[in-house]
Amino acid sequence: MAVAIGVSIPVLRFLLCFAATIPVSYAWRLVPGTGAKHLYAAASGVVLSYLSFGATSNLLFLFPMALGYISMVLFRRYAGIVTFFAGFGYLVACHVYYMSGDAWKEGGIDATGALMVLILKIISCAINYSDGLLKEEGLRESQKKNRLIQCPSIIEYVGYCLCCGSHFAGPVYEMKEYLEWTEGKGIWSRSKDRPSPSPYGAMLRAISQAAICMSIYLYLVPHFPLSRFNESVYYEWGFWHRLFYQYMSGFTARWKYYFIWSISEASIIISGLGFSGWSDSSPPRSLWFRAKNVDVLGVELASSAVQLPLVWNIQVSTWLRHYVYDRLIQKGKKPGFLQLLATQTVSAIWHGLYPGYIIFFVQSALMIAGSRVIYRWQQSVSPKNELLQKMLTFTNFAYTMLVLNYSCIGFLVLSMEETLASYRSVYFVGTVVPITLILLGKIIKPARPVRAKAEKSL
Repeated sequence: MAVAIGVSIPVLRFLLCFAATIPVSYAWRLVPGTGAKHLYAAASGVVLSYLSFGATSNLLFLFPMALGYISMVLFRRYAGIVTFFAGFGYLVACHVYYMSGDAWKEGGIDATGALMVLILKIISCAINYSDGLLKEEGLRESQKKNRLIQCPSIIEYVGYCLCCGSHFAGPVYEMKEYLEWTEGKGIWSRSKDRPSPSPYGAMLRAISQAAICMSIYLYLVPHFPLSRFNESVYYEWGFWHRLFYQYMSGFTARWKYYFIWSISEASIIISGLGFSGWSDSSPPRSLWFRAKNVDVLGVELASSAVQLPLVWNIQVSTWLRHYVYDRLIQKGKKPGFLQLLATQTVSAIWHGLYPGYIIFFVQSALMIAGSRVIYRWQQSVSPKNELLQKMLTFTNFAYTMLVLNYSCIGFLVLSMEETLASYRSVYFVGTVVPITLILLGKIIKPARPVRAKAEKSL
């Protein structure tokens, strides 16, 4: 079977277990009793990890899970800080030891991808337990919503960490959400006035999306292999041809991630955890945004780079905003480029210490900063000047696509030599343009939008 679909046996084993998270998550609904549900969530996660990566995978997960729980029990006030630095340190050590980026690039698989998701869960749980000591006044809405007053039991904690294989590819969710879902509280509570939402339509939509994304990826990948960047023929092409190939390489690679996240979305939806409430329409529709990790059209048609964190790897972007970006903002001050750069750096370290990752996320910070300059110019244009507004909107869209697909080559090829060679082949256009825009933004400072002035006066 592995030979037939062109993958290695370890990757096939992972894909089969990954697809199995859908029926395994559905079976969670049939388990009676809260304690039994926690036990099933934990046990199913352990079994799926064993079948996917072998016995050592669960030992790999055990250390950070134990560290997080012990820090909550013994050092509640500092549990978040201790777990954050120790968890990321452990993850970096595993990245270096397993050289996971090279394994993934060559078509292999290991447990560090699942460990990445697990580390985020452990850190958020510890931080939220530390936040439980703080007074509610002055806390951000996300802190009020997610903070934990009581320490979860061990079985609750393990169930949250490994629930039905959700650590394979996410999405990341909060401990408080997991507890309310398991106990049937909050938006998951049922009564005559609150019917049980049907997950089947949303699940089928996610599975259909996964099938389409994989079909597109399998069609495109033979035409735009990453190996081409190491071939002499690539450097014989002209500038526009090389730039087009970079665009198509990034475009092709994204469909693989769309497929993976669509499967994980289907798994979370069928379990019920993906439910996020009811729409305001009449009759109301059930919403499943909690399971959503990517908006395919939102990425490919993004009109601004600022929108990308809202539509790509959505739950990890939300995690970075709540646990890194927001917490670096000093009270009474506005966030700036340094908070953005620090957040992107944490994201790069989370992925691994390959130069390509570091360069990509630094590039992402530049890309977003440059896009903000164009957006400020857009906002300063009078609504009467419709043509100029449309031109700036298209400029921001074209800029986002150019810099995104240029930057992501580093994410894909990983090595410093290949990354710089690919960037050099197009004269570093995706680096020069954002820096130029940032500098121009310092010189050409548009007037505040008329709308903003009116709101301020009110």
